Amino acid sequence: MKTCPAGSPSPGPSSSWLYLLERFDVGVVHLDLELRVMGMNDYARRSLPVADKMPFGKLVTSFHPEAARAKVKFLLGQAECPVNNAPPMAMMINIPDRMLLIKVSKVGDAQGATTGYTLVFYDITEVVSQEDDGGATRSAREGGEKRQLRKIPTIKQNRVLLVDVPSVSFIRSEGHYTWVHTGHGNQFCNLNIGDLETRLDPQLFLRVHRSYIVNLSHVDEIVRGDGRMTLRMMGSPPVEIPVSRASAPRLLEQLGLTDAIPVKI
Repeated sequence: MKTCPAGSPSPGPSSSWLYLLERFDVGVVHLDLELRVMGMNDYARRSLPVADKMPFGKLVTSFHPEAARAKVKFLLGQAECPVNNAPPMAMMINIPDRMLLIKVSKVGDAQGATTGYTLVFYDITEVVSQEDDGGATRSAREGGEKRQLRKIPTIKQNRVLLVDVPSVSFIRSEGHYTWVHTGHGNQFCNLNIGDLETRLDPQLFLRVHRSYIVNLSHVDEIVRGDGRMTLRMMGSPPVEIPVSRASAPRLLEQLGLTDAIPVKI
């Protein structure tokens, strides 16, 4: 019988993906061709909000929040990519107080015909969220507030890239998805702007328009003209972000400029 050698290397730093993945429990859900739930492991039963819904034989999309259903359908559709050996697609799903990284792969028979799908997910909440700083944070979450993000999960060529929140200049909405802009470019995020707004520090990030959230520390200049307000963000070339009339008073208050610039609504 082999035993672990006494000189085994210690685990890597807690921030490494390998170390974190070794600690993660994995949720597994098996679907048939019609996307009905055929089976799931114990971790999926415990962590997904399906305990009282008798999920077996029902469509998997029926257990996701309304805002996430279109994303799940898209994810499952991409699993049918006609390219040989296509990589499993990845997607972030935001459920109450949790952030899940989901990957889906099709399952085939001996002839290669698709017989169903396997959905695998990791709960990455602890990786991307702020550390719990005590009872106040827990009480806030129990009151319905979500954990603030310290990293924003984005996707590039089916790889998950974690963007440090302080480096984010602004976030732009595009349908159900968003683009996260930093000084190094922009990254696609499949969380919607409402999800991100509730997970970012409201003292630093402000939604100034239905399509934009800005990092106030990256605002370089306020531009007024023709009854409209825009924000010129730091960077080269500078980007101008529109400010809605409804958001202008709160923006100026956050910047400490309420008395300095008259606001016309």
